[in-house]
Amino acid sequence: MALDGIVTANLRKEIEDCVLGGRISKIAQPEADELLLTIKSQKGQYRLALCASASLPYACFTDTARQNPASAPGFCMLLRKHIGGGRITQVSQPGLERILSLTVEHLDELGDVRHKKLIIEIMGKHSNLIFCDEDDRIIDSIKHIPATVSSLREVLPGRSYFIPNTQNKKDPLTLSFDEFIRETASRPLPCAKALYSTLTGLSPLAAEEVCFRASIDSDATASSLDSSQKQHLYGTLRRMMEEISGGHFFPNMVSKNGIPEEFASIRLTHLTGRSEDPSGEPAPYTQTGYDSISQVLQDFYAARSVRTRIHQKSADLRKVVSTALERNIKKYDLQLRQLKDTEKREKYRIYGELIHTFGYRLPEGARELTAPNYYDGDREIRIPLDPERSAADNAARYFEKYNKQKRTAAALATLTRDTAEEIEHLESIATALCISRSEADLAQIREELQQFGYIKKHAAARRGPGYKGQKKEKRAVSKPLHYLSSDGFHIYVGKNNYQNEEITFRLADGGDWWFHAKGMPGSHVIVKTGGQELTDRTFEEAGRLAAYYSKGQGSEKVEIDYVKRKEVKKTAGGKPGFVIYHTNYSLIAAPDIEGLTEV
Repeated sequence: MALDGIVTANLRKEIEDCVLGGRISKIAQPEADELLLTIKSQKGQYRLALCASASLPYACFTDTARQNPASAPGFCMLLRKHIGGGRITQVSQPGLERILSLTVEHLDELGDVRHKKLIIEIMGKHSNLIFCDEDDRIIDSIKHIPATVSSLREVLPGRSYFIPNTQNKKDPLTLSFDEFIRETASRPLPCAKALYSTLTGLSPLAAEEVCFRASIDSDATASSLDSSQKQHLYGTLRRMMEEISGGHFFPNMVSKNGIPEEFASIRLTHLTGRSEDPSGEPAPYTQTGYDSISQVLQDFYAARSVRTRIHQKSADLRKVVSTALERNIKKYDLQLRQLKDTEKREKYRIYGELIHTFGYRLPEGARELTAPNYYDGDREIRIPLDPERSAADNAARYFEKYNKQKRTAAALATLTRDTAEEIEHLESIATALCISRSEADLAQIREELQQFGYIKKHAAARRGPGYKGQKKEKRAVSKPLHYLSSDGFHIYVGKNNYQNEEITFRLADGGDWWFHAKGMPGSHVIVKTGGQELTDRTFEEAGRLAAYYSKGQGSEKVEIDYVKRKEVKKTAGGKPGFVIYHTNYSLIAAPDIEGLTEV
């Protein structure tokens, strides 16, 4: 994702179309680095959000009302004094920079007409909101940048405002062919990187799109292109820049399996242009067009913020699981090495028996016995002896070693099996954390970790329901995912072990179909048949769901086991969601759920 110069140009046009000539009726500063301007124009009333956050800078119209602080910050009060009630006369963008400038006309204390500029620089950690007079002298900024912080430009009251040209990039809107050949096409860099590293406002995403439209491999070195390829690449870039200059934008968001991945103001044909790849599989990305780039940004950041919030809230659970996994994997490796060491126990038994058989002829103080090994075709074998012990004592010592290692092997066989099951259980919880969508999902996982002792329960909970000080807890409501197949069959997907058990042993009937990724943690998938035969397409869609909601989500293909529900049995004393089955069918599915309808 990238709020690049092209998206900024789209924002400039949208803001200009909506509020040019409008008056600023309210100015608020809900956050330390964010402004909210309420503007009334002939087309209606708009809220324009300008955010200079280092992690998520943006500018867009918003429908969301924000809670303001009890007392307005100084920067907000300054803007109210100077441009409150002012009229927006110009919305500009220098070149294809990620900079928007609002020129506001207002009356000063003497009643004279003045013009001020409110500038937002959308540049990652260098983002800022700067307020200037008509001579481009800084009145104030939402972030002060002294010379001790930046040697390139001070952003302080009284300083002149200018845009530092730190990377000597060229403006693609005015780029000539000769400049393109000299500055871009001569670089010994991949074509896409040569474009975005030498031209202002182009993100890696836009550069990939230019290369794709020009039918040029984006990884090919720019300097290695022949003259016709360079001409074609430049022509493709020029056509894109002409569209942008003419205000022809296509606000859109690109999703993969329903999850927003990218947004842009141009068509991303390099992601969605191919309807099918050479293998015949559908393109993994879908593109949704919007009427407004502001709505794109709102929807994209809203979806991303939900995922980010859940990821942050699950941090403690992920740490518990990863720590336990790491500890158990180390323990399992050690147990396997110890178990391998016990494999030589049979040697000690043979030594003892051969000493019993041939030890009668040993001289006193012998250090070894050479005897035929009747377990190995009477080949001679040398058996080390303790010269201080008798033959009977040496044999007894070897039998003792054999019995000790036999007992160790039996104990380790149980321990390694238990440790392997614990690792499998923890991996299933880790997979469930990856596909959690809500705090209720996390609550179920936390409950499972508490049940198996990975997390300590609260003191009141440990003392039981009769404890006087215990608060009544509301059980988190988290439901399995519910999809509808293309042929109308209901498909249920468990998001964690508790839900897997629920849909398999309580929701499903014996005649329903059960799906699961083979040999890896993942969701149980149940297809309700309703007494009908499933279509091939439904089998394929259920397989795709089982592949996507599994540890193999990042793989190209996943093997899926499927069987009638009546063949699936719960393991005696097993962990929740752990099952066994002996007869099954298999299919290969791509972990791609694009096009499937979630109910």
